Amino acid sequence: MSSGPSRETPDAFPPAYLDDLKLQVRKHPCFTVNNLNRDFVNTRGFSVVFRREGLPQVLAAFPFFGPYLATALRSDCNAFYLNPLELEGGSRVDPHVDRSLRGYCKDVSTPLAVSVLYIDVPPAMQGGQLVLARGKRTLAKVQPRAGLLVQFDGDLVHSVDRVDSAGKRLSLVCEQYLLDERELAEVPEYAIETRAKTY
Repeated sequence: MSSGPSRETPDAFPPAYLDDLKLQVRKHPCFTVNNLNRDFVNTRGFSVVFRREGLPQVLAAFPFFGPYLATALRSDCNAFYLNPLELEGGSRVDPHVDRSLRGYCKDVSTPLAVSVLYIDVPPAMQGGQLVLARGKRTLAKVQPRAGLLVQFDGDLVHSVDRVDSAGKRLSLVCEQYLLDERELAEVPEYAIETRAKTY
């Protein structure tokens, strides 16, 4: 595991789990054109919002997320925004700081941490690197590869370079928050955000 702006754990999960995860995510009825904001250009996915006490509901609805959540979730966080994210040729994510829970709590602070698991990465992928920055200063560029688990500080500006090759890159992202009592009360115990009409 490396130190610095990001902590990287290669081969964090066995290939069999990654294979099952990509199959379960891509066939799920919630998985469609992304519900995220305009920073996420030409991407697919869906989002699961939950508080710590809503974790059993998440696991009941999405059992395939279980091993990832058991590894990635921090014990000092109490609210989470989880989303599979797929990019393909022409996709990119523009620079931003995560505050995805502001749809529920307008003045929510940034997460304590963001965890990213790369599930499926085309072997000849060009572009698609995760770029971490503080202000305008680039701190790190992370090269995606299947099985890599990355955690970085939630107040960092980050982006994903445009993907310039064929194939689809799939990751699983979790924003992890430590909210006060008032903020936490505004976040649902468990909710799904998707553009799918039925699921």
